[in-house]
Amino acid sequence: MKKLLGYFILMTMIIVILPLIIVRGCSTVITDIVPEDDKREEQKQEQKKEQTRAGKTKLKVYIKGKGTVEEMPLEEYIKGVVAAEMPVDFEPEALKAQAVAARTYAYGRMKKIYTPSDDIHAGAHICTDSGHCQAWIKKEDALNKWESSKASDNWKKIEKAVLDTEGQILLYENSVVNPVFHSNSGGMTENSEDVWEGTVVPYLKSVVSEGEEASAGYEVETEFKKEDIVQKLKAQYPDFKVGKETLFDEIKILERTEAGRVKSMEIGDVTLKGTEFRSLLGLRSTNFTIEDVDDSKLKITTIGYGHGVGMSQWGANHRAKQGDNHEEILKYYYPGVYIDSIEDVELILNSKEK
Repeated sequence: MKKLLGYFILMTMIIVILPLIIVRGCSTVITDIVPEDDKREEQKQEQKKEQTRAGKTKLKVYIKGKGTVEEMPLEEYIKGVVAAEMPVDFEPEALKAQAVAARTYAYGRMKKIYTPSDDIHAGAHICTDSGHCQAWIKKEDALNKWESSKASDNWKKIEKAVLDTEGQILLYENSVVNPVFHSNSGGMTENSEDVWEGTVVPYLKSVVSEGEEASAGYEVETEFKKEDIVQKLKAQYPDFKVGKETLFDEIKILERTEAGRVKSMEIGDVTLKGTEFRSLLGLRSTNFTIEDVDDSKLKITTIGYGHGVGMSQWGANHRAKQGDNHEEILKYYYPGVYIDSIEDVELILNSKEK
């Protein structure tokens, strides 16, 4: 009986206790072969990732009209941009594309990759002037501008578009892009160099943009008094000699861009860019034609709305209706780009700083 009991104890030690000792020993060996420096580096990388998670990233925003600077979480800011920049009844994938473009635009300015030559931000990263940066609206004002019965659902729709793309930004060859966008290109977007002379950007190239005629502002006719046009030209160009009587006959379109927009024109002895003429009269786009109405007025018909470079918002909505997801939309309007996360980009930038 004693022999049997001893045999049982011995077998228990071999089957149960010995494996535990071996496993514990193996665990110790595995830990020992990982250098302490490597473990510390891994911990540092994780800490950096945690610090740069999109939900914790903040930026300073100059609020136009109030003249104040507010610090806010990046993702909350993006909700306000999407609400201000794109109609809420657009397709969810179009709203997501807008969120990624807006986030990339803001991030590029937070990191000072793209900075304006004129500092009107009062030390902030970005402003709420749509003519200078991006439009933005606070939640309360957005809710008030919508029908009360739809306001809550509208905001949830925007929140979902931002949440579903949280932290996503656009890169081109490992660099953060400058994803400019506009409302409506008039059927074809512009090359960057045709709008901003000398600014050749590989991902800001002209592409066909279908479905934009669904916009109520696709084609707009506006009448101008000849006398007003002459006065504005004289104020801008002191040597301008043309009078209102011969104004129409003195206007000549010299060149149009690939997208059909006016690149350069001549009025009397003055040669000016289409972008300058658009700015002078406050036209919706540089895709315009001019007609003589009578002795006192001209009619200018514009196609599209905005500078025409980058993503067309109405075009994005059309592509979403056709089944494109937000990534496909963005890659179409910004050829050659890809989506990455802020966390990954931060690690790249931190490694470059070392």
